[in-house]
Amino acid sequence: MENLSYIKWETIFDFMTDAFKAAGVPGEDALICADVLCESDRRGIESHGCNRFKPIYIDRINDGILNPVTNYEVLKETPTTLVVDAHDGMGMVASHRAMKTLIKKSKKYGMAMAAIRNSSHYGIAGYWASMAVKENMLCITGTNARPSIAPTFGVDNMLGTNPLTIGFPTDEEFPFMLDCATSISQRGKIEYFARNNMPTPEGVVIGNDGKSLTDSKEILQDLISGDAAFAPLGGIGESTGGYKGYGYSVVVEILSAALQAGSYMKMLTGMDSSGNKQPYHLGHFFIVIDPEAFLGSDSFKKTCGDILRSLRASEKAPGHDHIYTAGEKEYLCWLKRKDTGVPVNQSVQKDLLAVRDMYGLDYTFDFE
Repeated sequence: MENLSYIKWETIFDFMTDAFKAAGVPGEDALICADVLCESDRRGIESHGCNRFKPIYIDRINDGILNPVTNYEVLKETPTTLVVDAHDGMGMVASHRAMKTLIKKSKKYGMAMAAIRNSSHYGIAGYWASMAVKENMLCITGTNARPSIAPTFGVDNMLGTNPLTIGFPTDEEFPFMLDCATSISQRGKIEYFARNNMPTPEGVVIGNDGKSLTDSKEILQDLISGDAAFAPLGGIGESTGGYKGYGYSVVVEILSAALQAGSYMKMLTGMDSSGNKQPYHLGHFFIVIDPEAFLGSDSFKKTCGDILRSLRASEKAPGHDHIYTAGEKEYLCWLKRKDTGVPVNQSVQKDLLAVRDMYGLDYTFDFE
């Protein structure tokens, strides 16, 4: 089992903010990046929280493949659309700025869409949907990623885990928030398994021989070498509907690349033809809709809430006493964690200490 320690929310937020600034990220941008990572841990999504702070962001900045200063270039803009080149800067910063613009456009015109190219990992997709939800708006967002999903009847990792994320405001204490990859699992989860010496469940990853792989540490290496790939939602083959997850992943890939003339699939490996590290050149898309342009936000939120309450009140299967709706578990997780802080295992503890010592930051953690 994991050896967990807890860090106060204020402490981890301040630490990551200061570390980002030490790595060259401007102050206001560092606040955004730290908040996105903390939000992931607030929701219990450890695969995208502070455990990715060092390997996905700090290490990439130090490797010269992620620009700490984001050159946000607007390539084209209309009253309801926006196309941006992030020039391999901080994906979280470019996304935040684009979402602020879309919210303003949607309040005026009813809906708006943005497409970003040459970006980087933008954190949990649900963060961007939440920005709209807090303004009583709907949001659909997605991003492509380094290739790791095999198409149905294939074994080559062609597509990213490509989340298709949807957020709706409701009249409840929490929104409807569907934030998940189009694969059965995603790389961050395998990293979590590997750090904790846990096997990957059967049917999640397929090898070149078409058989399921379970050794988490080997899977991480095989994903890089191309000897393994994630199965799409629905699983391997067609019998359990794997073609559905495959299809949704392609939708996200296209919307993350075609509207902005960006990179896609094997172009996103993070390696050049000689095997050297290079920026990932990721793409994102965001659609924001204001229900006031229809029959009003109060009407939308009430109907949405009624639907969700009806689902939770429906008959339970034997052995189960609760039916959840998307976003509910994350809300319940926050209620438990808001007073305890963020849980960090020994591997993450080492990463935090390494970053602290790298930049000479004046922090002492309770787990030391």
